[in-house]
Amino acid sequence: METLVSNYKKLLQLNQSSFHRYLYEQVNWQARLLGIVGARGVGKTTMMLQYIREKLDINRSLYVNAEDLFFSTHRLVDLADEFCKMGGQYLFVDEVHRYDGWARELKLIYDYHPDLHVVFSGSSILDISKGVSSDLSRRAVVYTMYGLSFREYLALFEGIESRVYTLNEVLDHRVEMPSDFRPLMYFRRYLERGYYPFAIEDNYMDKLRSVVSKTLETDIPEYANMNVSTGRKLKHLMMVVAESVPFKPNMVTLSAVLGVSRNNVADYLLYMEQAGLITQLRDQTGGIRSLGKVNKVYVENTNLIYALTAQSNVEIGNVRETFFMNQMRVVADPVTSLMADFMVDGYTFEVGGRNKTQKQINGVPKAFVVKDDIEFGSLNILPLWQFGLLY
Repeated sequence: METLVSNYKKLLQLNQSSFHRYLYEQVNWQARLLGIVGARGVGKTTMMLQYIREKLDINRSLYVNAEDLFFSTHRLVDLADEFCKMGGQYLFVDEVHRYDGWARELKLIYDYHPDLHVVFSGSSILDISKGVSSDLSRRAVVYTMYGLSFREYLALFEGIESRVYTLNEVLDHRVEMPSDFRPLMYFRRYLERGYYPFAIEDNYMDKLRSVVSKTLETDIPEYANMNVSTGRKLKHLMMVVAESVPFKPNMVTLSAVLGVSRNNVADYLLYMEQAGLITQLRDQTGGIRSLGKVNKVYVENTNLIYALTAQSNVEIGNVRETFFMNQMRVVADPVTSLMADFMVDGYTFEVGGRNKTQKQINGVPKAFVVKDDIEFGSLNILPLWQFGLLY
């Protein structure tokens, strides 16, 4: 216990960031059992340590990482019991999915210690979802943290502050930025290497590729009881999605290319979506958060496209639609449009470059052309970069 406390206080001293992720103010930190899930590197650990430092009595709080060697000989439930006896009030458990039987023990902690607040995080969205839906049903409040929005990137890396804008404010051309702000220069940087807070580190692209490989070769196969060869097929499928224009899945063709059944292809895509590597655009009967018919498949964020694809093979149309989907799905539920690229809350959106015409949306009510390579919009023409200010 003394070693855990010492390591925890060292981390607090090292983590002095004043930048808050969008989720910081949205989380109900008073929940007795609170979960935060998200891909590796999106800032879960930093946010938890910030909350401890800024809002809690650090002597009645404890942060631990479930990968710590302490847990090779100690149980989480015993740690919680000892912590409560010492007057502990808030227990933060990072990378909880690395601890065998974590969901069952969190349930026991919840039942045995009604005065203890437990916050847990995990980067294996598959494992967390499975544990919450079984052992922690009706007990845990779980939030998903996504990567940096363009707005957050500007604040964190470029020192340019902007408030969050609603979708209606963007549609009504009510976005206000500094008069000397030139968005396109920063937007290009963001699309390539601005989605994760660790983008400032060396070997950023190599680290992204490593995250993808680990998820496809280890996390998903272990979760779904797949063999090693299936991991290679998942990587092949991921590359197909990253290099497509944008990708409209043909299950028959994919099953032939991968050498698996059509049903397996659909399962693979669903696992990859649940693991946070892709998103699937579905029809209006299902929506992004349900299981309707899939119309298009996108890589989860644009940085992954550049990490997985040679610069000469990057398809800019795919990058544009991926950005729109990635930023919009945090605040709304994009679905397939019969006339254009997307429909969101009754609005129709066609995404393209500077020269994109109105042809596809002529006669469509509440329709907009979202253009890359423009700084400002007018009438029903909107700049693509402004959709990065929604969270």
